[in-house]
Amino acid sequence: MNRYPLWKYLLILAIIIPGFLYALPNLFGEDPAVQISGQRTNKVNAAVESRIDAVLKQAGLAPKSQQLSNNRLQFRFHDTEAQLKARDLIQKQLGDNYTVALNLLPATPKWLRALDAAPMFLGLDLRGGVHFLLQVDATTAIKRQIESYISDLRTSMRKEKIRYLTVNKQGDRGMEIKFRNEAEREKARALISKEQPELQVSELDRDGKPALKLTLTEKTLREIRKSALEQNMTALRNRVNELGVAEPIIQQQGDDRIVIQLPGVQDTAKAKEILGRTATLEMYLVDEEHDVAGALAGRVPPGSRIYYDREKRPILLKKRLIYSGSNVVDAAAGIDSRDGGPVVHLTLDAQGAKKNAKVTGENIGKRMAVVYLEHRSVTKRDAEGKPVLDEQGHELKERKKIEEVITAPTILDQLGKRFQIQGLDSVEEARDLSLLLRAGALAAPVDIIEERTIGPSLGQDNINQGFRAVMIGMALVLIFMVIIYRGFGLVADVALILNLVLLVAVLSLFQATLTLPGIAGIVLTVGMAVDANVLIYERIREELANGNTPQASIHAGYDRALTTIVDANVTTLIAAIVLFNFGTGPIKGFAITLSIGIITSMFTAIFVTRAIVNLWLGGRRLKKLPI
Repeated sequence: MNRYPLWKYLLILAIIIPGFLYALPNLFGEDPAVQISGQRTNKVNAAVESRIDAVLKQAGLAPKSQQLSNNRLQFRFHDTEAQLKARDLIQKQLGDNYTVALNLLPATPKWLRALDAAPMFLGLDLRGGVHFLLQVDATTAIKRQIESYISDLRTSMRKEKIRYLTVNKQGDRGMEIKFRNEAEREKARALISKEQPELQVSELDRDGKPALKLTLTEKTLREIRKSALEQNMTALRNRVNELGVAEPIIQQQGDDRIVIQLPGVQDTAKAKEILGRTATLEMYLVDEEHDVAGALAGRVPPGSRIYYDREKRPILLKKRLIYSGSNVVDAAAGIDSRDGGPVVHLTLDAQGAKKNAKVTGENIGKRMAVVYLEHRSVTKRDAEGKPVLDEQGHELKERKKIEEVITAPTILDQLGKRFQIQGLDSVEEARDLSLLLRAGALAAPVDIIEERTIGPSLGQDNINQGFRAVMIGMALVLIFMVIIYRGFGLVADVALILNLVLLVAVLSLFQATLTLPGIAGIVLTVGMAVDANVLIYERIREELANGNTPQASIHAGYDRALTTIVDANVTTLIAAIVLFNFGTGPIKGFAITLSIGIITSMFTAIFVTRAIVNLWLGGRRLKKLPI
């Protein structure tokens, strides 16, 4: 009686041993590091690594280790002081063509990393993470809206055969239309009042010609700003979800700012690059009727504009926008089956698909260009290359606009809702571009005006207090079990320690983010983990009091208490699942650790303790039990 077959012991060992291995990385801590990532065509390679090595060697900053892989270079240092000095030197050396960011990298040994073992993430309140304060450039959103109004007005007036001379933007909130005569102006005024009632219309004379001045109302301006902020928050939330960050915080601050907190983020450089970029695509027809050389000489034809491709070669495109990234509903990176090059597969919305089909159907044999457009915020520098500071000592930023033609292929057939674009430099660029398009274009550029990398020193008090709470709670439970149940109490204590190890291993394996509420869930799990053993041991005592033999009492104690244990734990698990589904942020963190703790505690309290008792007492003739 009370013996397990060999396979059950092996199964328990097959769970416990990997549990120890995957829990181990949490004991090694983290290294302060500087991470360098390439931006677009600027790749991080061995030459860049050699430049940085020379700069660090000259400054007497010896890194603990360094690693170059996947267009990313990481330098680990022994302390944060060396990390900060190295970051400043590297940023000065590389300029704004690379993303240089502080990071905290796990100090896990190579043999554990070979097993894909990694420590669990810690939340912003424990490990720290990244805190961004973003300023939304609403002025750009207003300018884009005005450009959209100008395009719509031109189309409407051509459709209604209203003859006009020019349509130009005036200031930051209006536009002006010049006409040949008064009759055409009156027709246009009636059309605008009907189709664009949100515009304020006033008459004036410009250079002896009748004209209309159109101005956005204050209500319209407020709506544009509000819409830009809301669309940016949605797009940024989608981008954070694409990054796989657990329990992010994205919230509005004031009328034009957004706070983003990324707890437990591992790749801060990537997060900064993806969040701050406003990349999108725009499609234009190539102007093949005019000569590029003439345009470069200053004779740019009306309705066209000079762009440049990635090799800095000029190309003349028509100004009329066909559609942009805002019409993209899905994007996925892939490989071209014909030449093996990187591509992005695009799916357009109904409006974009209609425009795409119409334009490509009417222009078969002609060329259509894909223009990559990005607004990037860079540090303003003086003539000597030093950062320009404001009165508070903060680095001043300036906006850099990047426009380049990715590809300009000949239209061979009518395109529709789905198609692909080529001409990308790498699979990684295709993946980043598809992410940005899939997450949604930003309605207005954003500037990261405040960035804080919150290191473990800021969260160390929280970590210490949480660790102390777990240890004190566990110590009290261990002492209580030994005092009340003696030898069997020691068995329960072993199971409790194994339960904590398995809980940490599962959190690490799934790369969950541990927060202070999560620690509260662990403390509660520690207290609840011995409930099952208490029920079993009390049942064994009852069986002994009824005159049963020790072996029969052990057997009955485990078998008859099982139903009660399952019922009690399942009801708690249901409550934890409800908390996870309907809760947010901290509530979810508590629910996750509680749910995992319930499952691991049932395994250790029932199967592991039974296996230990069977090895210890199973098959022996006993007169009494140490319980």
